Amino acid sequence: MPQSNVRPETMQRITTPELAEAFIAEQIEELRAQIGGNKVLLALSGGVDSSVVAALLIKAVGKQLTCVHVNHGLMRKGESEQVIDVFRNQLGANLVYVDATDRFLDKLAGVSDPETKRKIIGAEFIDVFAEEADKLEGVKFLGQGTIYPDILESKDGVKAHHNVGGLPEKYDFELVEPVKLLFKDEVRVVGKALGLPDSMVYRQPFPGPGLGVRCLGAITRDRLTALREADAVVREEIEKAVAEGKSAPIWQYFAVVPDMRATGVENGKRRFDWPVIIRAVNTVDAMSATVPELDFSILTAITNRILSEVPGVCRVLYDLTPKPVGTIEFE
Repeated sequence: MPQSNVRPETMQRITTPELAEAFIAEQIEELRAQIGGNKVLLALSGGVDSSVVAALLIKAVGKQLTCVHVNHGLMRKGESEQVIDVFRNQLGANLVYVDATDRFLDKLAGVSDPETKRKIIGAEFIDVFAEEADKLEGVKFLGQGTIYPDILESKDGVKAHHNVGGLPEKYDFELVEPVKLLFKDEVRVVGKALGLPDSMVYRQPFPGPGLGVRCLGAITRDRLTALREADAVVREEIEKAVAEGKSAPIWQYFAVVPDMRATGVENGKRRFDWPVIIRAVNTVDAMSATVPELDFSILTAITNRILSEVPGVCRVLYDLTPKPVGTIEFE
């Protein structure tokens, strides 16, 4: 597989198990040649991209890999607990868990510009990984789940991605990015071929900055808590609807809470609370996306639960914007 950041026009799309097996064999050979006898530190979020990279590295270099899961306080409800259970308990990975919630949220306090937030989160990730690497001997490489849409959007100035562009010179890590020329659908095919469970391969996409780019504007802990709870409701209700046949499968769905308040009323008294925006999209390669027509009963169920279960929220909205013009994430 070419090592540049440009996907050749002649590169065949990975659409079948056979093509995925060929890709895996080629990557294992290239990873062994690149890494040699050195150790690798992998940023393991638990999403499909980093999970596939972890599986590739385990096959290629085994115990030379150390996976690091950083809880930056911007994870979805129960996410870190699930990552620990799946990767450490079920897959037996060498997993280091770092709870850096206060560290990240303190750095983000008062920061409203989305690109600045992304850069702060990316820089903190690098610092955390560097600190963990200092505790290990022989770490030379940093594994990352960069995929091709990340590179394209960073190159075109659409948005910065914390896993694109390399590390500051003072950190002596060389990047290992075996899926950086693949689109999301191709990564999933490779994940299936690697034997990863469907719960990982088809896991909801989640950006590196996490809820930090869904808690719009300057992040506050109370609004972040409301977002986490509302997001859990959105995902639970849509997953329930899909399981019951009330909705076709949807590629990605989540909640957003903007940095604004709206007037509401409850028990005859005025409220001035946050709105929650529901975002749901279908896509193949994440470069364009359409919005599904959710049944009104699903939207009503989500709305009723959020308004009754999530403190500080008085409105629920549904975003109908496709990509383009809107990106999948708000920030």
